[in-house]
Amino acid sequence: MSALFDFKSFVSTLALFVCACTYVKLRAPGLIDSHRTGFRGVFWKAARVGERLSPFVSALCAYMAVQTLFG
Repeated sequence: MSALFDFKSFVSTLALFVCACTYVKLRAPGLIDSHRTGFRGVFWKAARVGERLSPFVSALCAYMAVQTLFG
């Protein structure tokens, strides 16, 4: 089954995308900061969500890790 059709997989993919964009922005800000519109703006917006909601994103990732290990 595709990750887009299973809700748990979709949320997992979305959280990992946000975490990856935030990590790239922190390591190499020039790659994401200069493009705020268009298709590449999606990466900037995901990094922004990861920065502003980092406690919630990290709690979601921890919850998914527990579900993967014990669920």
